[in-house]
Amino acid sequence: MTTMPSYTATTNACKLCKPLGASLAFRGIENCVPFLHGSQGCATYMRRYIISHFNEPIDIASSSLGEKQAIYGGGANLKLGLKNVTTKYAPKIIGVATTCLTETIGDNVPMILAEYQKEFGTADSPLVVHVSTPSYAGTHMEGFNAAIKEIVDQLTVESEPNATINLFSGFISPADIRYLREVCSDFDLDATILPDYSDTLDGQALNDYPLIPEGGTPLAAIRAMSGARASIEFGATLPAETGGKVLERKFGTKLYQTGLPIGIRATDTLFARLAELSGNKIPAKYVAARGRLIDSMVDGHKYIFGKRAVVYGEEDLVVGMTSFLAEIGIHVVLCASGGKSGKMASGVAAALAGMDCELPVVKEDVDFFDIETMARELQVDLVIGHSKGYAFARKENLPLIRVGFPIHDRIGGQRILHLGYHGAQALFDLITNTVIEKKQGDSPVGYSYM
Repeated sequence: MTTMPSYTATTNACKLCKPLGASLAFRGIENCVPFLHGSQGCATYMRRYIISHFNEPIDIASSSLGEKQAIYGGGANLKLGLKNVTTKYAPKIIGVATTCLTETIGDNVPMILAEYQKEFGTADSPLVVHVSTPSYAGTHMEGFNAAIKEIVDQLTVESEPNATINLFSGFISPADIRYLREVCSDFDLDATILPDYSDTLDGQALNDYPLIPEGGTPLAAIRAMSGARASIEFGATLPAETGGKVLERKFGTKLYQTGLPIGIRATDTLFARLAELSGNKIPAKYVAARGRLIDSMVDGHKYIFGKRAVVYGEEDLVVGMTSFLAEIGIHVVLCASGGKSGKMASGVAAALAGMDCELPVVKEDVDFFDIETMARELQVDLVIGHSKGYAFARKENLPLIRVGFPIHDRIGGQRILHLGYHGAQALFDLITNTVIEKKQGDSPVGYSYM
């Protein structure tokens, strides 16, 4: 393969910024307002970007720093912004994430928040959770994971042992969160899912616009996470310090980390763990769903077997999708991400262990210029990822299977089900029919019967 030149600039990034990820995490907390300490443009950009995927309104507050604050510091603006949000929204929690500007000028946010609490805090004041998220130092997934870690670290307290389990689901779709809640309920498990934006970012049509939408993980449940019987945390490329790790270190809460349950093998692993924790057998409807999935794979393998694919996006999603694609006979030749955990190659290798397939090329910290160059050389048949890969897919006349975030050129990105046997079934049907449609469309005469 051609050696990629070393650039100091990014051409069409395959990642988003850290405070955007933190804002999404805070949106999954009940009665919480995300707050960016930085310029107004940061909040406006992120709101627009999030809205175009979820098709839901989202308010992100800002300290609205300008040129003066860039010189003299933004402490006064942060305090005033917190007062305004408290007055206008009456939240229970405000999630404060920093930005490039405030990290560069060196605002001491914990000190400013301590001063704010001393000056303006009352018994009824909202709790304030702070996370450091300089955009220039990472990706939206790093911001998302950092926010979850800080939420647990700053809000969870010692509590009595209880029968719940904690589920750190990672950055998945609202449909995936609802599916996980249903699965846990069917196992007779009371699960605290953190974060839970299944309603706050995919809500109902309402006559009146609520300043803070209903839904989200309750504060009481977060505080009591230390007493859960165990935590399950999804991710093959997680950082050293996570929400689950904080609970394990501070309170001794048992932690099980596993990859995203995409496909048969990964879902089998999750369901076996839930059966162990609940003491119940796997419910019959999931056994049946697994059987139908296998039957459909037998039916459709001849259409997709041996197809070559590039998979890109968040590292954990790429690992999970690669495992699933190998199960259905698609040869993933390139795994790519703008993230740089240093763990994606080992995650892919572990996910494919025992499968009769070649390991793909795995590239971290790449942009779409890199991805397009490598995918073109590897002669792929399918492009699998979010909407930012559309330009390449269109240029090369390749079908694009849209998964993950962001999906800006289709409706329903928030309702894509990726997880479990049911998610694998939906993905299998989508991929197989897309391959058939491409062949049908390329035919000079066309056909209507397979």
